[in-house]
Amino acid sequence: MHAGPQLLLAVVRETVWPINGRNLARRTVNNCARCRRLRGITLQPKMGNLPSQRITPDYPFLSVGLDFAGPFYIVNRKGRGSRVIKCYLCLFVCLRYKCIHLEAVSDLSKDAFIMTLRRFIGRRGKPAEIFSDNGANFVAAAKEIGSFLAEIQEPLYHFASQQSIKFKFIPAYTPHFGGIWEAGVKSAKYFIRRVIGDSHFTFEEISTLFAQVEAILNSRPLCPLSSNPNDLLPLSPGHFIIGRPLTALPTPTLEDVKESQLRRYERLERTHRHFWKRWQREYLSELQQRTNWKASSSKLDIGDMVLLADDNASPLAWRLGRVTRLISGPDGISRVADILTNRGNVRRSLVRLCRLPTAEELKGY
Repeated sequence: MHAGPQLLLAVVRETVWPINGRNLARRTVNNCARCRRLRGITLQPKMGNLPSQRITPDYPFLSVGLDFAGPFYIVNRKGRGSRVIKCYLCLFVCLRYKCIHLEAVSDLSKDAFIMTLRRFIGRRGKPAEIFSDNGANFVAAAKEIGSFLAEIQEPLYHFASQQSIKFKFIPAYTPHFGGIWEAGVKSAKYFIRRVIGDSHFTFEEISTLFAQVEAILNSRPLCPLSSNPNDLLPLSPGHFIIGRPLTALPTPTLEDVKESQLRRYERLERTHRHFWKRWQREYLSELQQRTNWKASSSKLDIGDMVLLADDNASPLAWRLGRVTRLISGPDGISRVADILTNRGNVRRSLVRLCRLPTAEELKGY
């Protein structure tokens, strides 16, 4: 029941005059286990490096991020006697060029999603890997989608293995691990909500709307516009979508061949490769800037006691656990940990963990 550092020091000084009392009062308050539980401040690791799928040039939609949004309320048919039903938005985003593909999904079922995935493959080509949320989401608006994603993980693995696709799920409660598709959902909702308003579309109408929103999102510049008047067109995701068949084979580089010696098809292919050069020169330089998470807020070790942050409970009701394993990224910084709790082992991101003081830190207390 002690107060903050200032009041605690004032009360102690009524009886004794402690040496270096200000630092002692701060250390006493900071090392109090109950106060730390009430504050509920989670860890904040340093921002990691971009994965190789974001910075290596290749064909669009080879590495894809997947997310759901909704529900959107539509009518089952036109005219009187129609009934309002739900539908959902399934978003596919290319990790390299931010190309967006939007699909309308009639319901949250395994068969409906697999058909959506087949439509995406038929129009955009087969991806090598697909990244998705884990599905453990308890926000009221997304609880239905979160439970659906959690239930279909095994069928997705089975379908992906048949198609030679790697399906990868990010850790639970870590939406910042999939920031690129979360940003895509936010941008898509920005246009969809303004068009739909309070009206109810049919399934065909909302599918048409998603296609039009997709065209708008794929026309956005990838990087800030140049002030040079000779730069007529900004580089956009649409430059990487149009220009090759879905089953086209990779072609050799044509950079060292003279323009006069190129055939028409080779000139077209060289133009496409020019987009990739601009992408490397203009867009990748923008991705190197880190505006936040420049340093880790605290260090976590194996054996530390932690609290598992829960959005639906107060900090005093958070589950207690012990760190059994730290999972490091390519840069050697740990951002995910395995926690042993009274309900078994769970895997959480460090931003969902609140570290408790160790015995060494409590010696002075």
